[in-house]
Order: sequence, then C-alpha cells, then structure tokens
Amino acid sequence: MKKRILIIDDKPAIGQLISIYLGNDYETHTVLSAVSAMEWLHNKNTVDLIISDYSMPEMNGFEFLMLLKGNELFKHIPVIFLSGEDSTATRIKLLENGADDFILKPFNPMELRLRINKALK
Repeated sequence: MKKRILIIDDKPAIGQLISIYLGNDYETHTVLSAVSAMEWLHNKNTVDLIISDYSMPEMNGFEFLMLLKGNELFKHIPVIFLSGEDSTATRIKLLENGADDFILKPFNPMELRLRINKALK
C-alpha cells in the first residue's frame, strides 16, 4: 500500500507538479489552503506526511503547524515546508515548533523525494 501525502499550496500548478512527480510512489491529495487541509483531516482522512507551502492566505504555515501539532490526532504527522521565503528566522521558528524539514523554492524534485523518504522512516 502506498503512503499518503497531503500537499498544501495556494498555487494549483505547484500542487499538481508535486503530485505528478510523486504519483508513482505515493498516493497524494492536494488542497489550496491550510484551512482546507484542516477540514480535510477532520473529515477522518489520514496521511503519512504533509508537504505545505509557508506563505498562504487565510492561515500561514506557522499557524497551520501550531494547529496541527496542538491536536492529539494529527501531531504525529511529519511536515515538510516549501517556501520562496528565504528567512532564517522563519525556518528556525518552524523547525523549533515541530516541522520536520524546510525546502526553499524553487526546489529540486529529487531532493524533495529524498527528504520525504527520510521523514517517513
């Protein structure tokens, strides 16, 4: 059975690109916002890993991470952030608060795959 990955990105093309790239090895589901992701998870959907953009409308990556890690049902899910925001302070804040990894956009798909494999071990 394939591991399931939830992809969160407010730009549909990015979510589709990641989904296509990972589709042979993983079952993916893509949503356009962190709010939609939380709703999807609360509807009894399960995932093995979350890949999330950081800069999104409605709820940014840090707010999403705090909601996720503060919930007993979801706090065990590894989270990898993708972002064009090259702020060391943001990366440190996310990693200190439970993010498993942070990758700058544009990203190398092979690097993303390696980091996913590491997070799922």
